[in-house]
Amino acid sequence: MPADLFSKRMMPHFINFNGQLVAADSPLLTVGNRAFKYGDGLFESMRFIDGQLKFAALHADRLQNGMKALKLEGYTYLDAWFLKEKAEELATWNKARNGRLRLTVYRDADGLYTPTDNRSGWCLEMVPDGKTGYLLNQKGLLMDVYTEILKPLNYLSNYKTCNSLPYVMAGLYKEQHKLDDVFLLNQQGFLCESTSSNVFVWYNDHLYTPALSEGCVAGVMRQAVMEICKEHEIPVTEAQINPDILNEAEEVFITNASRGIQWVIGFGIKRYFNNLSKKLNDELNKK
Repeated sequence: MPADLFSKRMMPHFINFNGQLVAADSPLLTVGNRAFKYGDGLFESMRFIDGQLKFAALHADRLQNGMKALKLEGYTYLDAWFLKEKAEELATWNKARNGRLRLTVYRDADGLYTPTDNRSGWCLEMVPDGKTGYLLNQKGLLMDVYTEILKPLNYLSNYKTCNSLPYVMAGLYKEQHKLDDVFLLNQQGFLCESTSSNVFVWYNDHLYTPALSEGCVAGVMRQAVMEICKEHEIPVTEAQINPDILNEAEEVFITNASRGIQWVIGFGIKRYFNNLSKKLNDELNKK
């Protein structure tokens, strides 16, 4: 099938906007929307495989905690049952069994920096695709460290908020330097995450990942990978990580809920293996 024809068939036809199924290209947001004006909201990126939403409970837990942190009302309603029901409904309307979902939750109120209300609104989007599992990338990623903007450390750092300019600027840097992704550092100069993923480093037969106290997003796939490691007695530690370890590590990979595990082949002149990445990806698909 020609690539352009495939992409047209897989384009979403419908989204769910506050409980109403509407055409994906409908003009819905006004200039007063707080997510547009202030980045006042948060989102979840999720994977739908073979007609099922994966890791719904973990997504719901992070979403509800994030809503509480932003003082958004209605978080009890957006539980795992809600996510699964709405995902399946939207997939049916889009005639898709596989795809990537994004749920955006925003403060549905007026006001300037100080909102007039804390009620929440939401929008669920789906981009169908043909991926029936988590696929490990055949070609390893080439990465470098992005230092122009350091990620701040605060209690919002662990959530995927709509205030995403640091990631946007890191993405522009990545494109400018012809990289596949970049590592982000926190305000203290320690390893934090990548533009859209958590980071894992295999060094001296031990797996390390930045602790949540280092400002990384509390990734759903990050948690899933750590659980797999514990089940298979692979030593894993959440830690404060000096980026210099990237020059000594045997293996580096990044994770997120949409793509699963993606292995890194190179950082500067350093080259990595992918033995552990393959093993963990196999176990992930078994789950």
